[in-house]
Amino acid sequence: MKFYKFALLKGYFDKGYSVTNYLKYPLGFLGLKIFSVEWLILSFAFYALGCFIIGWIWYKYHITDAENEVINRFNPLAYEIRGAIKKKKI
Repeated sequence: MKFYKFALLKGYFDKGYSVTNYLKYPLGFLGLKIFSVEWLILSFAFYALGCFIIGWIWYKYHITDAENEVINRFNPLAYEIRGAIKKKKI
């Protein structure tokens, strides 16, 4: 796989960005109203690094697996498949 490492790093950032998505709006608003443009650029760099670190933690501790399990609990197809598997075991 040629671009696996790049895709993995992108996945870390994307996951961290999606987890902290709600935080970016107040930070950006405060940055524009209170602080200078230089401070805003620096804070964005720290935010991007924080997104990467949070995404790495999310994958390292398998929190994504827990998210998928929660989604599967309410997915009708997964519910039917689990029901069919339980019927075969009995």
